[in-house]
Amino acid sequence: IFGTDSCLPTCRPVFLHLSQLGHAMPQDDIPESPIASLCRDKGLKLTDQRRVIAHVLSESDDHPDVEELYRRALAIDPRISIATVYRTVRLFEEKGILLRRDFGGSRARYEKTDHGNHYHLIDAKSGSVIEFEDEVLEVMLRQIAVRMGFDLVTTRLELFGKKMK
Repeated sequence: IFGTDSCLPTCRPVFLHLSQLGHAMPQDDIPESPIASLCRDKGLKLTDQRRVIAHVLSESDDHPDVEELYRRALAIDPRISIATVYRTVRLFEEKGILLRRDFGGSRARYEKTDHGNHYHLIDAKSGSVIEFEDEVLEVMLRQIAVRMGFDLVTTRLELFGKKMK
């Protein structure tokens, strides 16, 4: 970004970095998000950057990868770096706030741990992820576990498919 410096006798371009423009959303304008609350409950210090990333994750209804999280966080606060997003995601994952998902492809994606019991159907061609719940499937999975001598603690199911024509 450039402009002219009116203090100079001749007009010369002045180059500014985006972070110098001060267009970051004031941190007080970001509402407390469910993920920010989880961070506090787990004793994490909530820096301004972590608060923005927590807000973006809480507002996500998809399974963003780090690059997408960075793009969304940057729209709120242009001072956030990609390295900060990577560190924060890793920390949130270590603390049990985020789950790392591998739906094929080259990038891990993330979702909130408190997202409820659900399953994923991944379009093998496009990579899009469809979340679904199925009570019949849950009963069947519990029955399988019992038949094999186990109490079912948790489930994780990812189906990969191609759209039927």
